[in-house]
Amino acid sequence: MAFAELLERAGGGGLFQALQVFTLLLPSILVPPQLLMENFSAAIPGHRCWAHVLDNSSEAPANLTSEALLTISIPPGPNHEPHQCLRFRQPQWQLLDPNATATNWSEAATEPCVDGWVYDHSTFTSTIVSEWDLVCEYQGLKPMGQSIYMAGVLMGSVFWGLLSDRFGRKPVLSWCCLQVALANTSTIFASNFLIYCGLRFLSAFGVAGIIMISVTLVAEWTTTRRRAVTITIVGCSYSLGQMTLGAMAFVLRDWRALQLAMSTPFFAIFLISWWLPESARWLIIMGKPEQALRELKKVSRINGHKEATKSLTVEVLMTSMEEEVASSKARKSVLDLFLVPVLRWRSCSMFLVSFSQMISYYGLVLDLQNLGSDIFLLQVLFGAVDLLARATTTFLLSFLGRRMTLASFQTIAGLSILANILVPQDLQTLRVAFAVLGKGCFGISLTSISVYKPELYPTVLRMTADGFLQSAGRLGAVLGPLIRLTRQALPLLAPISYGVIPIVSSLILLLFLPETQGLPLPDTIQDLESQKSAAARGKRQEVIITESTWF
Repeated sequence: MAFAELLERAGGGGLFQALQVFTLLLPSILVPPQLLMENFSAAIPGHRCWAHVLDNSSEAPANLTSEALLTISIPPGPNHEPHQCLRFRQPQWQLLDPNATATNWSEAATEPCVDGWVYDHSTFTSTIVSEWDLVCEYQGLKPMGQSIYMAGVLMGSVFWGLLSDRFGRKPVLSWCCLQVALANTSTIFASNFLIYCGLRFLSAFGVAGIIMISVTLVAEWTTTRRRAVTITIVGCSYSLGQMTLGAMAFVLRDWRALQLAMSTPFFAIFLISWWLPESARWLIIMGKPEQALRELKKVSRINGHKEATKSLTVEVLMTSMEEEVASSKARKSVLDLFLVPVLRWRSCSMFLVSFSQMISYYGLVLDLQNLGSDIFLLQVLFGAVDLLARATTTFLLSFLGRRMTLASFQTIAGLSILANILVPQDLQTLRVAFAVLGKGCFGISLTSISVYKPELYPTVLRMTADGFLQSAGRLGAVLGPLIRLTRQALPLLAPISYGVIPIVSSLILLLFLPETQGLPLPDTIQDLESQKSAAARGKRQEVIITESTWF
């Protein structure tokens, strides 16, 4: 843990840290629009079957209104609106009789939309749903596409986590920004849904790296007392990204225009990211003290600590972190997360916490059309409450600690989702209120876990562990949309799952994970053992004090 002292000498909270956070805010603001864009680009517009008499002006009788033509061409649906997936085989002229009833036509008189669909373009000029007819018997392709995207994030989390622990944080981050820019921009040229899903998968693969590495770089260049604040600031940028998405989607009603607007800035971010220093903590652990010294001196110059540039030498670095470097020479792998006793329970428990968080979070935020009619306002509202919630996280973490904050707000989010099951569909305001409450609680828990995760694992395994836990979360994100496929057969399965799973994982968190508030980032597994021993001594001391003051 000696690196914390080296960082203090170079300036643990100066101009460099401010510039680093500002630089990483740019990709962080644009990550949520990538994850949530299909709330708008894949919005399901109002639709009905194309019908000859209704939509072919040459066949339509001049003396009939459009409402009358609709009546004889399209049967009524479950909500008494025109059916979205059926049409009459032949015009049902008898339905124009004022005394006509539903018995005047039968199921045999209808057929699917064999000639395609007519879409309502009053809200969106174009979505991928209207472009590739992802409705009726093909409606399952939309959540399938969302799950494919989340599968890309899942696989990217594993891949980039291992790669950044081997080759460094900075080059992987820059490459991920370029990959997202290229893949996302290319989707506007997709000629069919399969190509679109493939390009979105590649984009998601890169987004995973940006999510992980930006938080890790901030954590590894920040001192212990400022870590929660800086990571919370990065978390707040995700909220701004959600609000930005709602505003941009309101202005750009075509899915290709929205995709382009949210993708091209990554080209600029790719160029800007090259100024960022590599993690000196990682460089020392990997046996590259000369490069680590250059990065530390660069930081100290930016922070105005000129005396540190003279006193910091390779010998000082190696002497200060002799134990950490010696410990890191043993080859580390993802299996160490389960073979090392001190890491086993942490990894298993955090796997469940990450999984439960994401399955419920994306079950909520990717289903805006089920929550309200004005999805633009709802998206901005979600972002605003998320910003407010994340901004209070630093206070909550200092007051309640990492573990209790994460567990309590994850539980409240689950209860909010369960409460919405009891609210009728026509009470939209109350449904939105519960959804916004749940979204705010998820904002706090997501920021808390971003602060908590780096403190649970040593530097030599931090990105590997983060990649593993991101994969666990993205597995939940993959399953979240798929559970919605059961909505017609089992309408309560999805909301009950989204509500119960995070509550159960919160209990596991409280039982098996330690509190890390106020502890420096561990660099080795021995550091974790030392923390564990210190915690045990603290508990014994607390027991002695309690016994001596008990009356």
